[in-house]
Amino acid sequence: MSQALVQLVPASYVVFLRGDQVLLQLRQNTGFLDGHWACAAAGHVEAGESASAAAVREASEEMGVRIRPNDLLPLCTLHRSNSGRSPRGERVDFFFRATVWEGSATIMEPDKCADLQWFDLARLPEPMPEHERFVLDHLAAGTLPAIASLGFGEG
Repeated sequence: MSQALVQLVPASYVVFLRGDQVLLQLRQNTGFLDGHWACAAAGHVEAGESASAAAVREASEEMGVRIRPNDLLPLCTLHRSNSGRSPRGERVDFFFRATVWEGSATIMEPDKCADLQWFDLARLPEPMPEHERFVLDHLAAGTLPAIASLGFGEG
């Protein structure tokens, strides 16, 4: 039986942490999950770019902060499915923890970000993208695996 190859779309996320609080942005005018609270910095990994370099770049572009690569700590890699709707729809998300950075986190793209706030990990706002809530809920509970999957019908 022949199966189609799946093309994974990689993205990097920066989870800015201050104690038990996480910095989230309110998405707007992006055409995808507008009105949802999401990680303060995230985006697709560009061709020829590593996942960690993408995270550093996104933190600078979206929040105006500088993160040294050594201060960006791997948190979780999440493989998620679109339930077979498209071979391009599967994603691999690289989540990094940042507790040290230079500068003050500021909305750098006001056309895409309506608000920026710190939230307790135990009391996250609604709505949130399902995959980001999955990671943050497991982080808060101390049960976040290094590698996880979502949407494959696993128990």
